[in-house]
Amino acid sequence: MPSRPPRLHSFRRALIISCLLILTGVTQESQAEKLSTEEWNISADKLINYDNPQSIVAKGNVILEKKERKVLRPKQNKTRVSPWAELLEEKVASPQIKADEVSEKATAVLQATATIKADWIVYDVDLESIKAKGNVQIITADDQLRATEATIKLADGTGRFTDATIIRKRHSLHLEGKSIEKTGFDTYKITDGWVITCNIKDGEVPPWSFSSSEVDIQPGGYAFLKHAKLNIRNIPVFYTPWLVVPVKNTRQTGFLFPEVSSSKNGGFGFNLPFFWNISESMDATFFPEFYTNRGFMPGAEFRYVERATDKGMFAANYLDDNLSDPSETDYYDDTGFTHTNSDRYWIRGKADHIFGNSWHSRLDIDVVSDQDYLTEFKSGSTGFKKNQDQYLDTFGRGFQTETDTLRKNTFKILRSWDGIAFETNFLAINEAESDPGDINTPLWKLPSVDFTGAVPLWTSNFTLDWNADYVNYWREDGIGGNRIDLRPSIAAPIPLSPYLESRAELGIRDTFYTIQNYGGANWDKDDTQNRFLTEFETEVATTLERDFFPGGESLRSAVHQIRPFIKYGYVQDVDQEDLPFFDDVDQVDGRNAISYGIDNFINTFTYGKQSLERLREYAYLKIDQYYDLRSEASDEPFSDIYTQLGWRPTRKANLTYKSYYDVYDNNFASHILEGEYTNSRGDYFSVDYSYQPEDAIKQINAQLRARIFNKWFAGGSIKHSIEFDQTDEASVFLTYRALCWSVKFSTEYTPADTTYLVLFDLANIGTSLGMGL
Repeated sequence: MPSRPPRLHSFRRALIISCLLILTGVTQESQAEKLSTEEWNISADKLINYDNPQSIVAKGNVILEKKERKVLRPKQNKTRVSPWAELLEEKVASPQIKADEVSEKATAVLQATATIKADWIVYDVDLESIKAKGNVQIITADDQLRATEATIKLADGTGRFTDATIIRKRHSLHLEGKSIEKTGFDTYKITDGWVITCNIKDGEVPPWSFSSSEVDIQPGGYAFLKHAKLNIRNIPVFYTPWLVVPVKNTRQTGFLFPEVSSSKNGGFGFNLPFFWNISESMDATFFPEFYTNRGFMPGAEFRYVERATDKGMFAANYLDDNLSDPSETDYYDDTGFTHTNSDRYWIRGKADHIFGNSWHSRLDIDVVSDQDYLTEFKSGSTGFKKNQDQYLDTFGRGFQTETDTLRKNTFKILRSWDGIAFETNFLAINEAESDPGDINTPLWKLPSVDFTGAVPLWTSNFTLDWNADYVNYWREDGIGGNRIDLRPSIAAPIPLSPYLESRAELGIRDTFYTIQNYGGANWDKDDTQNRFLTEFETEVATTLERDFFPGGESLRSAVHQIRPFIKYGYVQDVDQEDLPFFDDVDQVDGRNAISYGIDNFINTFTYGKQSLERLREYAYLKIDQYYDLRSEASDEPFSDIYTQLGWRPTRKANLTYKSYYDVYDNNFASHILEGEYTNSRGDYFSVDYSYQPEDAIKQINAQLRARIFNKWFAGGSIKHSIEFDQTDEASVFLTYRALCWSVKFSTEYTPADTTYLVLFDLANIGTSLGMGL
């Protein structure tokens, strides 16, 4: 919101004192060009005093400079906060200052806070007003006002300005009007004016603006425009009899800019979001979305933030889909979709909270009406892609892939101590597939409790590790029950040699079940089951290290580490045929194998004058294999050779490669290649390639975003199946970003549909635009 002109009414006393000084020390026409008091500097080509009425006239290059007394306090030592304290938001007490540590006292100086310039100024002592003409300027640290004429009442700080311009640096606001009247504290009325929420140069044609016959700026940061027009380079393109524009760069209640789309299935689409600023820490957005072929699709989003660790975001959309009808055969034939429900929706949300400074909670909600919804509605503000990115940025975790039909909804509570962790998890599954085929419904965890830890045993080198978990499995139809899994172990180093790293770990595992039937299921074995097995593992390794380019101060260095190892692992093979199968815990494969391999690491260092300044993992190479000692594996005892390669040539580029090589067939069983690059301009490129013939996966995915010209940005993404010679998803976009506006054109393709989007945004207005018609 535009700020008021400098508070001239607060200068009342100082200006009266200045007048008295002039009256007592200056004759009828003084040749003095400057006059100074404690709070004012006045300079002009000529200063004239009049007795009746009592007034002062300044002519030619008039400059009035207001000074205010500022207290300069001695510098105090800042409290040092460790990175951990900052990360954990710990309060660190400021050190107390002793009497002998108090330095100099605070001192006061005069600093200029406002300046008034004009060709002619008159001050009326009786009326306490100022009139100014010719190149009038009022300048403060954040704001600037220019006018041809000005009248200011010092008593209440109101005034009128002719042919005026107000520029607010802080909020990038530019206001112009034939007449601007300051009616009160931060309130204005503008006649025949226009407004733009970005900085432009003098004389420059604004790229866009809102013009109006009358503008009323009220407290709270809103400008109410009558007979308003949206202009593009001074050419009117839109008219409304009434318009509300937020004129300060904070969240404001109002309509957001619309989204326009077009697709084969949905037809023409229009979305005019409405933003509700409930409070500084809470807001809501409503999405009245409409598709000509599908119907009305309302949506809403609610967000709140109490602090960085306590926040939540929830959203929902609903559509009574006109296309989801068995009679729409063309729709199903063209898309391959299989849902038959017309009531379609997606409810999602996440929340993070910390209770009692130590208990962490995580809530994740993901409920969708059918298996095709997220694939079909990917684009736009309410689509899957934007929501995925938004939740990843806010919470560091997103949703499952859009094709996953079992949507997980969880509530977790976590607590950790030194070496000990406790977690409770409630898991509910939303089965999105309309005809799953399996008579058994998904398993829910109501709840699961996991208690893990690793603590030293007295003063010895032995360590006690344990993993204890309990799960109550519930389902609507099928076999469920309760399971307790206890897995304690004792680990200790083995002192073979000072040049060897060696350790051994011995553990037992006991799993107990009570089995229940749900729905029409019938468990035909004992209702209680138990499994007991032993585990053992030992490892011997050594690390060889060489420091390249060691030297003096501020010298970069590289360290190469080679770590060969050999490991023996044993897991008792027991009969598990009578156990229910809920997850991987219920089927533990026996093991009797020797593993061996070599790890390579290259790290780069930058040394400062006193210590290590920066460490970066430059590259690594890991190779390992195992030899199976069990008799059933005697024909092909060697496993595939696993290779993992990583390279980070710069801090903004990385490349990883993983592969399995079959030593008997002499070919690769799988390849996975991933690469990513970005730079300070904002360019971005990523690619990942997967080759897993056993799972019929030959896939390549890529993303690109680049600045092609000064104001033009382009990019796109693709997901292509080499195995089936089919592009699963592709998108391209072109964005033009000017100083005060931007427009984005995008096209998104899937085998089922192609969507075209146009997004338009005005600087500082796209956050919220209030519009009334």
